[in-house]
Amino acid sequence: MKKYFITGLLIWVPLTITLWVLHLVVGTLDQSLLLLPPAWRPKQWLGVEIPGLGAIVTLLVVLLTGIIGANYFGQRLVMFWEGLLARIPVVKSIYSSVKQVSDTLFAPNGQAFRKALLVQYPREGSWTIAFQTGSPAGEIAGHLAGDHVSVYVPTTPNPTSGFFLMMPRSSVIELGMTVDDALKHIISMGVVVPNMPATVPAAALSASR
Repeated sequence: MKKYFITGLLIWVPLTITLWVLHLVVGTLDQSLLLLPPAWRPKQWLGVEIPGLGAIVTLLVVLLTGIIGANYFGQRLVMFWEGLLARIPVVKSIYSSVKQVSDTLFAPNGQAFRKALLVQYPREGSWTIAFQTGSPAGEIAGHLAGDHVSVYVPTTPNPTSGFFLMMPRSSVIELGMTVDDALKHIISMGVVVPNMPATVPAAALSASR
């Protein structure tokens, strides 16, 4: 009986969580329809609510914005908009910080979260997976002796929270697995192991200590 119950759980738990996440995402995106005047909302001229319609509209708006922003006129419009926000004291600080992070994460040529690393954390002898986000620069780099890398150590099973560290490059080991495989390994708390041969010999681990 216990065997069958566990088998049932293994079938329903992933499916339920997947549907719950999709419902949460679609429900959140559907809220974009509330920005429209009541008379313009689909419910007024269709008579019924269509789940997911707001999500589709939101994705189309984002896509259309990207198409406009990719041409010369759109780029000039974005520059004007950013220049306008740069003149507002509080908004300037928030917008510039968020834009720098988003440009780093989503730009095609960005390097954030492009490398999975093996690092010793939270103490020597304990190993975890981290992601390289860049390299220290400016005043911070001037206080660090030697070559360092900026590292993000995610928590388990929620990788959206974690710790930002600056570590000597010689203390980190670059892994051959993809970022997606590394995230799966972290979220599953090590249960889901990337299906690839080991690329780091034991001698390399010993040498980094």
